[in-house]
Amino acid sequence: MAKKKPGGGKIRINFRKNRQARTRQGNLARQCDAQALESEEGFDVFDTTVSSERLSGRGSLTRRRTVVGQRLAEENASGERGDFVVLPEVSRQTLKGRVRVVYGLHSTVEAEDGRLFTCVTRRVLKTIATEQRQVVVAGDRVHFRDAMNPDQNEGIIELVEPRFGSISRTSRRRKHIIVTNVDQAVIVASAAMPALKPNLIDRILVTCDRAGIAPIICINKIDLVDPAPLMPLVGVYAQMGYKTALVSTKTGFGIDTLRPFFRDKETVIVGQSGVGKSSLLNAVDEGLSLRVGVINADTQKGTHTTTAAELLRLSFGGWVVDTPGIRQFALWDIIPEEVIGFYRDLRPYENLCHYPDCTHTHEHGCAVKDAVADGRLDTRRYESYLALRAGELET
Repeated sequence: MAKKKPGGGKIRINFRKNRQARTRQGNLARQCDAQALESEEGFDVFDTTVSSERLSGRGSLTRRRTVVGQRLAEENASGERGDFVVLPEVSRQTLKGRVRVVYGLHSTVEAEDGRLFTCVTRRVLKTIATEQRQVVVAGDRVHFRDAMNPDQNEGIIELVEPRFGSISRTSRRRKHIIVTNVDQAVIVASAAMPALKPNLIDRILVTCDRAGIAPIICINKIDLVDPAPLMPLVGVYAQMGYKTALVSTKTGFGIDTLRPFFRDKETVIVGQSGVGKSSLLNAVDEGLSLRVGVINADTQKGTHTTTAAELLRLSFGGWVVDTPGIRQFALWDIIPEEVIGFYRDLRPYENLCHYPDCTHTHEHGCAVKDAVADGRLDTRRYESYLALRAGELET
């Protein structure tokens, strides 16, 4: 007897509640009145409803279905949990491509030969019960079937390959993946208009370390302020091994130093609204010609000029993803006890504490607190850790 492939074959999985139409339809009284005019009994409407279900769990009301495919491992190589319970089996006639941008129900996919297809997603992928908010995101590597439309390139996404390097956050208690399959992330902040938010940088750094993505901290608009007060903050990040850059898209300062970081890499640009992410990409590669917005002088906030994450090809080699501005960034799949493990500067002191389960908040004999008091650790970074540890992971 032939052996089955590990994790393959027929697999019973859960589907979302909207997998099928409601079995018991609403407005039964109105339907009954309407049929009463055509039938003398007027009770035929009840013959189409389902009143019971088999105990085996295979009735028409159950959400479990059988899918032929292969299971994903519990975690991928970077330690990130898999996004799909199962990869459905697909036909060998499918094409391979990369998702460039997603607008609603349609995704723009670039095939291996360079052709662009407007694709919809296979129903079984959209209805598998997962914790993620969306099925297909920018940067996904997919298998799709050509719809053979002679007028325009259209297709159906049949399978999404396992992901790595995903920037994600919590949105309404579900996983919102901003972009996936990237090597590095350029965290863009502004020295002014809007004001610099180091705590937001810390949150994104935690996510990058969690996903195995190399972060680069870029502070834009230094032409609006004196750069000297920024040096202590930049020095703290540089001492931890993070690449940092001070740039100005208006004057061009620092752009030549930043450009080599993008060459032959797959990079995502992430940051709050109005910090100049699209302007930075236009300065790095003039051929992109991305649309930019202006800052509201009263609120000091930017507008969502970029409405969807889009994968773009750089003229000098490599890919970059321009993302919409972030106003809230709640961490995903990280419990408070894990936070200190993602703070590079605090982590070496963790094992020196008197208590093995020290929370580094109030205990006596805490090596982290002593290092902050002695000036060996930055006070702001410690306060940033306390904010996450105190329960701001989900806010």
